[in-house]
Amino acid sequence: MVVLVVARLASMAVQQLFSAPGPLAAGRDLVIPQGSIERVGQVLQKAGVVRDALVFRLAAWDTRAAGPVHAGEFFIPARASLSQLLDILRHGAPVEHQVTLPEGLTGAQIADILNHAPDARGRVAAPPEGSVLPQTYDFTLGTQRAAILARAQNALRRSLGTAWAGRNRAIVLKTPREALILASIVQQESPVAAELPEIAAVYENRLAMGMRLQADPTVIFAASGGRNSGGAVISRADLANPSPYNTYAHAGLPPGPICAPGITAIQAVLHPAASRALYFVATGNGGHVFTRDFATQLRNIARYQARLKAQSRRN
Repeated sequence: MVVLVVARLASMAVQQLFSAPGPLAAGRDLVIPQGSIERVGQVLQKAGVVRDALVFRLAAWDTRAAGPVHAGEFFIPARASLSQLLDILRHGAPVEHQVTLPEGLTGAQIADILNHAPDARGRVAAPPEGSVLPQTYDFTLGTQRAAILARAQNALRRSLGTAWAGRNRAIVLKTPREALILASIVQQESPVAAELPEIAAVYENRLAMGMRLQADPTVIFAASGGRNSGGAVISRADLANPSPYNTYAHAGLPPGPICAPGITAIQAVLHPAASRALYFVATGNGGHVFTRDFATQLRNIARYQARLKAQSRRN
């Protein structure tokens, strides 16, 4: 009887030890290293997650049938008990970090973002233009940057293939590559997503008529040597640049994309607005005005320039 009572008391003590709140005052991310359970216990004790590394080791051994403790980065909540802690280290999902690749970036700009992602490792070279799908990518601590880039490139291939399969069959574009090239131009023309199908219609109307695209982003791309395709002032010399990417100097599409277009821009060129417009110009309020008539376009340009002058005087 005495033995049974002692065993029962010991079991209750162990259960209480397992379920008692731990010493960690505030939740935190913690990197659990590869190695022995002894090393893990030392890391946990030093981080203030457990009071005694030996007790943790004994608890891990006593519950070893539940599975091994994994290395990685885990979120440990405040006051986590030994039972909670072991469950996290055995079955919890590692902490995820994020890197965002915005729409409209060149390959060099994308590589720069990835190479400065603090929680990844390795380096990447600039990917081919338009080969990456802009979005936010999750990854765990220490993931190779090349692996993140490969995911972004696979995402572009899948998304472009799906979008192309559902395209409006009446469009002038003949291949997914042509769609990607035009989408990269459309992407740079407006920050207003609702306008992109209208802008796509302008360029596709021009292509159908054999007109030059005369797209400013292609001029910027050519003038910058492919480092940038937006947000720059164009000079007369830039317009005369003989680069095949300069759509003022050459008819048709440029030889390749000038940036990484988002899925909205891709869908815009595959489903352009039902419009006969051939021209557009900024309004000065963030949007654009569209017209089929060149004389009207000239008046719209004059209004835009007048608005810029008025704004300059106010500033």
